Amino acid sequence: MDDQNQCCSSDRSTPRTDKIKSNLVSRLNRVEGQIRGIRGMVEKDVYCDDILNQIAAVQSALNAVGKILLEGHMKSCVMERIQQGDSEVIDELLKTMNKLMK
Repeated sequence: MDDQNQCCSSDRSTPRTDKIKSNLVSRLNRVEGQIRGIRGMVEKDVYCDDILNQIAAVQSALNAVGKILLEGHMKSCVMERIQQGDSEVIDELLKTMNKLMK
């Protein structure tokens, strides 16, 4: 692997395929729209249960984005760093997973 295609280079960036990036951006755009919709619901005094259901939908959508990113991270960045003998990546991954599971 050359430095340009390396997953977790020293600048801590992760190149993604155009397909994955497009999928993630599309999902995040949807979430952004849902958030704007929730704000509008609050401004219009919509019934609490309806707003809470929309919040649950946003949380689910964000979880889906997180799962996609986590899978890619584990299959590339984490594997690569373990193969390079960097076991600290496991502690980093555990901290991140604990944050995601709150």
